[in-house]
Amino acid sequence: MGMKHYPAEFKADAVALYRSRPGATIKSVATDLGVNTETLRNWIRAADGRRSGAHSATKSGGDGVQAELAAAQKRTRELEEERDILRKAARYFANGDALVNRCQFVEDHQRRHGVKRLCIILGLSRSSFYYWRRTAAVRTARRAAETELADRIREVHQDSDGTYGAPRVTAELRDEGIRINHKRVARIMRTIGLEGVRLRRRHRTTLADPAAAKASDLIGRDFTADAVNTKYVGDITYLPVSGAKPLYLATVIDLASRRLAGWAIADHMRTELVIDALAAAERTRDSLAGAIIHTDHGSQYTSRAFAETCRSAGVRQSMSAIGSSADNAAAESFNATFKRETLKGRQGWPSEREARLDAFRWLTRYNTRRRHSRLGQRSPIAYENALPLTTTTLTQSA
Repeated sequence: MGMKHYPAEFKADAVALYRSRPGATIKSVATDLGVNTETLRNWIRAADGRRSGAHSATKSGGDGVQAELAAAQKRTRELEEERDILRKAARYFANGDALVNRCQFVEDHQRRHGVKRLCIILGLSRSSFYYWRRTAAVRTARRAAETELADRIREVHQDSDGTYGAPRVTAELRDEGIRINHKRVARIMRTIGLEGVRLRRRHRTTLADPAAAKASDLIGRDFTADAVNTKYVGDITYLPVSGAKPLYLATVIDLASRRLAGWAIADHMRTELVIDALAAAERTRDSLAGAIIHTDHGSQYTSRAFAETCRSAGVRQSMSAIGSSADNAAAESFNATFKRETLKGRQGWPSEREARLDAFRWLTRYNTRRRHSRLGQRSPIAYENALPLTTTTLTQSA
């Protein structure tokens, strides 16, 4: 710790040391001596004053030299202070937004250095600073709202098992009465590191029987319907299981509401699998009489057993072209979504039991909760419940 009172000899030596080192700053010399920077500066000023008084009787030209020296010393002090200010400000600029950080620095240091000088040093207009300070309350409120919204978006995303992207999250928020644009949701999701799941590579499950009878294409790639229980698509997809044979999922989807009317899971692709799925759809709708079921040319769908099941249920068969996935695009899209949102990038399920449970949960939530882009971001059952009774021709049981 430095002394409270310094001898005159110490002061004189300190000033002499500073003057003997042209490249040194007052601060660096003060640090070496263990004294306060302002204390050493005052000693130098006092010594300069004494020197000026001692030479007052010299020629008038000497006064001009002293004035210039004093001005130079003053400018040196100002430059030193500016350098110190910029060093402090550098820590503020590490966070990205230069304008905001400059304004915050002026706000934090204005009492010591003054707004005008700080703005000049930092290259900031005073009007920008005063506007920034005047709108501080609004920004604080906006940040709080953004944080609250980000928390709710995180909850919605988590509730969807991490599958929803910005459009479905936006729909969920709007249903809660939150007025928000999907672009804002997408921006916030990027900020907090959230995204929906993405497509996976397909696995072939259609094995055509060249000798089997083929049905005509009754829908012609028109995957829409004016009423529920009039047009369906059916397909099979596989469920990979690590270290074991895969499972297979057969589905029957209503093209009017995109509702999964029936489904079945088995460890084989025999005809019984698609028959079970159609029977489940018949139980859901009470009757399928008059409806169309559109499928690919897989041997299960071209079999006599499946054709007989369709005749017994009053269902007309329709088939896509061989090798054309576009002719059964609705079913293909459903399968891709199912895989994407259940596997979430994994190669397969660790066991058959987990595969069945994951499938059961997702397929049930698909009907009751998952928002569908073609249905105005509503779930299939919510869409059906909103239809006029004249268009829902049969019971919409869960």
